[in-house]
Amino acid sequence: MMNNLSVSKLPRRIEGLNELAYNLWWSWHIEARQLFKALDNALWRTTGHNPVKMLQQIESHRLVAAAQDPMFLKKYDSVINDFKDAMSGADTWFNTQYPHLKQHTIAYFSLEFAIHNSLPLYAGGLGVLTGDYCKESSDLGLPLVGVGFMYPQGYFHQHISADGWQEEVYEQLNFNEAPISPVLTAEGKPIIVEVPLDTKSVKVTVWQVNVGRAKLYLLDTNVEGNSQTDRELSARLYAGDQETRLQKQIIIGIGGVRVLRALGIEPTIWHANEGYTAFMTLERVRELVAKGIKFTEAINAVRATTVTTIHTLVPGVSDTFPRELIAKYLHGSWESVNLDTEELLKLGAQGSDNSTFSTTVLALRMSNYRNGVSQLHGGTCRRTWNHLWPDKEEKDVPIGSVTNGVHVPTWIAPQAARLYETYIDKDWLKKHDDSAMWDKVVDIPDEWIWAMRRWLKNKLISAVNERARRRWIEDHVNPEQALVMGGLLDPEALTIAFCRRFTGYKRATLIFHDFDRLKRILQNELQPLQIIFAGKAHPNDEHGKQLIQKIYNSAKDHEFGGQIAFVEDYDMHIARYLVHGADVWLNTPQLFHEASGTSGQKAALNGVLHLSMLDGWWCEGYNGKNGWAIQSDAETSNPAEHDNSDAQELYRMLEEKIVPLYYDRDINGIPHGWIQIVKEAIRSNTPLFSTRRMVKEYTERMYLPAAENKSPSY
Repeated sequence: MMNNLSVSKLPRRIEGLNELAYNLWWSWHIEARQLFKALDNALWRTTGHNPVKMLQQIESHRLVAAAQDPMFLKKYDSVINDFKDAMSGADTWFNTQYPHLKQHTIAYFSLEFAIHNSLPLYAGGLGVLTGDYCKESSDLGLPLVGVGFMYPQGYFHQHISADGWQEEVYEQLNFNEAPISPVLTAEGKPIIVEVPLDTKSVKVTVWQVNVGRAKLYLLDTNVEGNSQTDRELSARLYAGDQETRLQKQIIIGIGGVRVLRALGIEPTIWHANEGYTAFMTLERVRELVAKGIKFTEAINAVRATTVTTIHTLVPGVSDTFPRELIAKYLHGSWESVNLDTEELLKLGAQGSDNSTFSTTVLALRMSNYRNGVSQLHGGTCRRTWNHLWPDKEEKDVPIGSVTNGVHVPTWIAPQAARLYETYIDKDWLKKHDDSAMWDKVVDIPDEWIWAMRRWLKNKLISAVNERARRRWIEDHVNPEQALVMGGLLDPEALTIAFCRRFTGYKRATLIFHDFDRLKRILQNELQPLQIIFAGKAHPNDEHGKQLIQKIYNSAKDHEFGGQIAFVEDYDMHIARYLVHGADVWLNTPQLFHEASGTSGQKAALNGVLHLSMLDGWWCEGYNGKNGWAIQSDAETSNPAEHDNSDAQELYRMLEEKIVPLYYDRDINGIPHGWIQIVKEAIRSNTPLFSTRRMVKEYTERMYLPAAENKSPSY
């Protein structure tokens, strides 16, 4: 089952690069990245920081030279030793704290995983969160396997036309150049499982991705023997009509369970990350009934070992289906063990008439452990799904919350990491969830914080300029488009970033509510402000695309002076520059519509200040001294009045607080008042909003009780 790189190409002395390239552990360890970069810096850049592709293209003489270079070999030996130690997992948190549970595998199901740009299997925040979760599980030593889809066309690349309209460009993933391996049988053939769909069966094969100690198993329907339609089921993320979406959800649920069985993996705990994967609970019920266990007992057994995390705030079209459609595609599975179709349909019934079936409802009913992704969101979930427990008051609905976090090693800027290493603790990264340790951030000299922040912003502006230049050269966009993409950004100006999915409730255009007032703020010659926008709209979201078009066309306005930019094709690569280099991270959702949001957490750990509605994680993170909260007028129920009130408050804060504070400098040009808030943002947010805290919380509150057959507590 190994890989596509010829080991013979690598000199024996450095053949460990082969295994390292095929384990994405390197993506969150700077020394490992620098090792590949040292082989050929230019090739490292042109291959998109993809070591598999790089090692396939590199000239042999460079490898021979590296194998004889004492300096390179010293780095190589250090990285390989660290890698081997990490893979052993002997002294990890989980193995140290719970050695009796290390054989209890956790199966983590999700529709998308974002680990690195070399494997573009994600659309946005949900995928980045799951990728961060897998990395942290590896760091902490959790026995976790991920189950998802292998999308050969992934999510789309975004181009913006001259008139501001989003265009979706799909590229076929070259499997030979990606850090993936086919899962093979002992005879060297691809593992194949079959998933019943209506009157047919769809064949599913599987690919493996190594994420440190964690393994991802990605399902692929592009298999000989399937119809062309079925082969394309796993081609793209979130593509297709309602019927196609249902088939995908059935395949990841039923097919995911069957793949794990075929691999000999017997999970103790099953974690459904969003309701899209809920059919794995029905497959496990079917298995138990086939063994002779009664239907009710089978349901209770599955519930006792199932965790469900809900990210959405309200039921949506993507997880609700007519009952006839459910019966059509699942009857083959159910009838094989004589299960009662009506009883199964009730498990996902959206209402009392059983006319619609919700996979979110199914997930909630089939789990004993349920949570939202922030404290505020947990409350919203209890209110939204109270009707599933009509005998309980809202406060007693059995849905808790575990607030999302970010994987600190992935999202920390190297310059910030070195600063923390010098002034906070040499081993700060190993214990970054220790809140007391972060009190030392006050010891960092203001001038060093400021130098770090200026360096990172310069790097961001350079990266945006380079993207615009590349589009101009390679795709022949007109000069005006290149300027809109950031060609006139100023590294000295206060820089706000608004970077997220473009959909109505996130209100990307709120800051344009009063064009004249915004222009006055931006065009202050003594205290200039600029705004960088980035993000994609779902291909079927016309309103989201219109929001992008409005911003893009506004950026063309000469009166804005090039101080508004729209950066195309927001992905993990450009996201790093943005969360490292912006000064302020802006978030303006309609109140109580943001489940959690994690991009601001990534920014905060690098000293980027948050300006947001008190929604999602910021409701927990804001302490009055570590950023700014836009106080919404909750007395009005009129959306237009809400928007106007929130926009006026946003402008007031920019004019009276944020902009003046940024430009209030001493004789050496240091804004001490601003840096005081930067330090507090780092101190208060980094330990609490990390995946380290998050994964530990899931482990102790959900995984351990499930493994030990204990009742949940909310």
